[in-house]
Amino acid sequence: MDIILWIAQNIFVTPAILLGLIVLVGLLLQKKGPSQVVSGTFKTIIGFLIINAGANVIVGSLNIFEPMWKEVFNLESSALGEFMGQEAFNNQFGSMVALAMTLGFLINVILARFTKAKYIYLTGHMMFWTTMIFAGILVNSVGTDVSFWGAVIFLAVILGIYWTVQPAVTQPIMRRITGNDNIALGHTSASVALLGALGGKLLGNKDNDSEKLQLPKNLEFLRDSNVITALTMIILFVIGAVVVTVKQTPGSQELMASAGEQNFIVYSIIQSFTFAAGIAVVLMGVRMFIGELVPAFKGIATKIVPGSKPALDVPILFPYAPNAVVLGFLGAFVGAMIWLVIIGNTVAYVFVPTMIVLFFHGAAAGVFGNATGGVRGALLGGFLTSTIVAWGQYFMVRSFIGNTIPDTAMWAADSDMFILGPIVSFLGQLFF
Repeated sequence: MDIILWIAQNIFVTPAILLGLIVLVGLLLQKKGPSQVVSGTFKTIIGFLIINAGANVIVGSLNIFEPMWKEVFNLESSALGEFMGQEAFNNQFGSMVALAMTLGFLINVILARFTKAKYIYLTGHMMFWTTMIFAGILVNSVGTDVSFWGAVIFLAVILGIYWTVQPAVTQPIMRRITGNDNIALGHTSASVALLGALGGKLLGNKDNDSEKLQLPKNLEFLRDSNVITALTMIILFVIGAVVVTVKQTPGSQELMASAGEQNFIVYSIIQSFTFAAGIAVVLMGVRMFIGELVPAFKGIATKIVPGSKPALDVPILFPYAPNAVVLGFLGAFVGAMIWLVIIGNTVAYVFVPTMIVLFFHGAAAGVFGNATGGVRGALLGGFLTSTIVAWGQYFMVRSFIGNTIPDTAMWAADSDMFILGPIVSFLGQLFF
């Protein structure tokens, strides 16, 4: 048991190491030479760490963007009442989460080996958070005296099935996006991505592809994804910065103080470019590690799980439709502002829009929506993302996880978890 816990806590939650080991095994199974084995393994780890570095740059910029817009709308987190909280929950149920995640992954591999859904889920950090949120829902539904091994097996079965089925249902659209069948999407944004594709098909225009926009010659610079990303973020940052500067409230003064001696609007513009730079870094890392992972994975596919494909994190979508990534986020951001006002004035709940979720999930929905409905599909996919995230957070915090880790659900839960949460709760009450 200690070995399983060690593996879960040191390998599964470190995707770079997990992916590096997979490439190492894949290359050894293909009997590649030492030079190719070392090079492929190292470049995979480095490539993934580059993605993390870029993602951290993006998150750093969003961590300024988010409080700025909270201040614009005078937002404060809702009072959550009595609950365990993340630290207490980890102390009591951390081993259950680690074991359920490990066994769930083994079930995923077995299902990939013996069924037609030959996808191996490799997004380790999302595996951890999904297990954590589902465990919080289960304990919330059946009580803290839940059977340890019963809960481990219950969660592992649900997670193993989810990690196998989720890439399978998104793969038809993935093939259209990537133009091949080499990789799959392994991310909790699958539900909004599919909704984006459906919305784009019903209401979009696939001939108006976001990556083939017809622009006047003087506006051709907008074809560059780096430029359009920076320009979009500059507009959003500057609007927020101007409002904050005018308000002169204690909160706005605290925000402006974060700029130090620099003018706050100039500081915000720099953050816009920083965000765009983070996207560029992510894209470079994706190209590097995908270039090593896919050929190496053939060794696993042919020897251990014949015909299997790696299901990977959402940034793998970015190189295929970078403009749709921005459009998806834009649609999600506008939708979040709309739902923030509506939810606040109807059910008296202050929705806390998590920009990290809105960006990555809105981006997936944007790319999927663009694949079926062009620019309109990408924007609609983003709006649908914000709808699921806003109402999902409300119902999750109020009804399904309020006694355990609602604090975590407000920033670490997202689209698929919000949709599957009620099912996990129902099944938990049925079996325990």
